[in-house]
Amino acid sequence: MTASSDRVQEQSHLIRGVGLLGATSLNMIDMIGVGPFITIPLIVSAMGGPQAMVGWIVGAVLVMCDGLVWAELGAAMPGSGGSYRYLKQIYNPAGFGKFMAFLFIWQLTFSAPLSIASGCIGLSQYASYLLPSLSTSIFRYDIHTMLPFAGTLDASIDITSGVFVAMGVCLIAIVLLYRKITLISRISEYLWIGVMITIGWIIISGVTHFNSARAFSFPGGAFDLSTNFFNGLGAGMLVAVYDYWGYYNVCFLGGEMRDPGKTIPRAIIISILLVAVIYLVMNVSILGVIPWQELSATASSDARRYVISIFMERLYGSWAGNLATMLIMWTAFASVFSLLLGYSRVPYAAAAEGDYFKKFAKLHPVHRFPYVSLLVLGGVAMVFCSFRLADVIAALVVIRIMVQFLAQTIGVIVLRIRQPQMERPFKMWLYPIPAFVAAAGFMYVLLMRKNFLNEIRYAIAIIVVGTILFLFRSWKIGEWPFRKSAI
Repeated sequence: MTASSDRVQEQSHLIRGVGLLGATSLNMIDMIGVGPFITIPLIVSAMGGPQAMVGWIVGAVLVMCDGLVWAELGAAMPGSGGSYRYLKQIYNPAGFGKFMAFLFIWQLTFSAPLSIASGCIGLSQYASYLLPSLSTSIFRYDIHTMLPFAGTLDASIDITSGVFVAMGVCLIAIVLLYRKITLISRISEYLWIGVMITIGWIIISGVTHFNSARAFSFPGGAFDLSTNFFNGLGAGMLVAVYDYWGYYNVCFLGGEMRDPGKTIPRAIIISILLVAVIYLVMNVSILGVIPWQELSATASSDARRYVISIFMERLYGSWAGNLATMLIMWTAFASVFSLLLGYSRVPYAAAAEGDYFKKFAKLHPVHRFPYVSLLVLGGVAMVFCSFRLADVIAALVVIRIMVQFLAQTIGVIVLRIRQPQMERPFKMWLYPIPAFVAAAGFMYVLLMRKNFLNEIRYAIAIIVVGTILFLFRSWKIGEWPFRKSAI
């Protein structure tokens, strides 16, 4: 099936009701979310000082390079499903592309709910600033499973009262998304306004109380190119990549974008540039008020959960800490809303083309949205709310890079070679340099960290199980590689 026929088919089912403003809003509320409000201490601790700003800058360069990959693919194949559609087309839809598409959907069963759950958990942690009892542990269980040839797979379940808050947040998002896409676009714009108010207040507060000596008090040897520096940069970039992710959200909604050949690339590039500036200014502002030593010390304490609330309380008093907490909770919810909206379209796209369970292809009879996919992903995310946030973030980033991002960054080059005649409304700037830079950057994030094998085991387990399921399914229905298919 060609990209143009995909457009015609999807236009008859989904409503193209999201313009550039709505698309950019959805991307930005997805990108900002609760991430930067809970991970600032982590990146400062990883890099050992204010040089953590290097992690944000290098992370921005990495995601801009990858954003150009998404922009080209999203404009060329503007149907719902994002990477599912791209990987299938790149690697031959009648052959190996079927495996790549299946593997992507399989990992999405874990990574999408993990991403949604991370926003819900972050919101509940900030809620514990208002109600400290929410952080009290009710039940905890550590999982240790031995994987053949890979080592021990570790995970922890930690049930607190806040877990039920996180689950409730996810449920509210499902209810709000259970409606027509044009109404959802308006909701996202209102949520975006709340996000910008929150960010603006934090930045202005930091700038007006800024102490440059405190912000740039680099420790001795901060920029020595040692093993510790590069390992710290790798750990810091993992956090930065998590915080930037979401710039591709519009690609999953390609079938509902107006003029997707222009809207998708513009929304990706604009959202990355704006969020990169916001993050850098916000981090410098905070470092100018709270000493980096104090921020680093909170990385392993409960204070990390609501560092911005402490920041605002220190500047203006307890009322400001409370208000900032509520605004950040608003921002976290906006991210959950956007994530669940985008990811719910992916299993639908796969099922509509016969590559996933048929029930996921069902659209709401009145409002024309994939309600089965929405309910299933939302339900799995509620289960993942019981895991620790640090484990959720690390597993999410590593799984996504290994199964999806590396295959896609190289794939954009493969597609240019295999299908040079394909219509491309947007072409990657400085091709193919951004694709190679993105692939190298993702490999760096995977390998240049202490104990990097810990999360890689998660991805290996998912890839192995997914491969077995794909082969069994293909054998059962007589598809590739058990049947010779025409290319």
